Amino acid sequence: MTKKRRIILIVVVVLVTIPLAAGLGFVLWANNPLPAMPEAIAALESDATVTVTQGDWISFTPTNATPTTGLIFYPGGRVDPRAYAPPLRALAAAGYYVALVPMPLNLAVFGIDRANAVVAANPQIEQWALGGHSLGGAMSAAFIDGNPGVMDGLVFWAAFPAENNDLSDLPDLHVSSIYGTLDGLATVDEVLASQPRLPASATFIPIDGGNHAQFGYYGEQPDDNPATISREEQQAQTIAATAALLQQIAAP
Repeated sequence: MTKKRRIILIVVVVLVTIPLAAGLGFVLWANNPLPAMPEAIAALESDATVTVTQGDWISFTPTNATPTTGLIFYPGGRVDPRAYAPPLRALAAAGYYVALVPMPLNLAVFGIDRANAVVAANPQIEQWALGGHSLGGAMSAAFIDGNPGVMDGLVFWAAFPAENNDLSDLPDLHVSSIYGTLDGLATVDEVLASQPRLPASATFIPIDGGNHAQFGYYGEQPDDNPATISREEQQAQTIAATAALLQQIAAP
């Protein structure tokens, strides 16, 4: 083999190997999510109040009621979806159907349209809200932008729509944006700056002293700020605000 051919071969090997290594590194990174805390795993057990079923998504259904209003929830990026079981279970206990949707590579950007399968599988639900935490909330807005009329409500937990997802021309869409005042990832300024991209009726609900990670049960998160309220208090306010939105879309 000539020197020139050896150089060409080396270049080809490098050009092929680097993208493969980068791709493998990305997959390994994405498939190493922040783990769900024990409280979240415990919330996946059925009892006399809430029935939990696991399949393509995790369903939380009131045991002794037939709900007609439902919430589909997209998890935050690189977070074990089970970390959101406690608040979603609480919403089911309040009388709503809730579907927690896992995402490919733990990133909702790769599963924006997964809400469609949940809607198709639950024809008994008459009113739907879609929501999510962080990246999951942003991709919920992307779904609604691409599928107008499917959802009656949208709820953000520490999230906001991307600049190319303008929902301001959807006056019938009920929107609640719930955010922590100490959030180090979805900052207060970023959340409030999204207001022009949402319907004029959108409600912004601050949780004083709340941060990013306490919207779920997965411990601390890099680049977040410490909260000055407990996880339980932040969760209680989040559940109440989300239930208010569901009650709003359920009203005749």
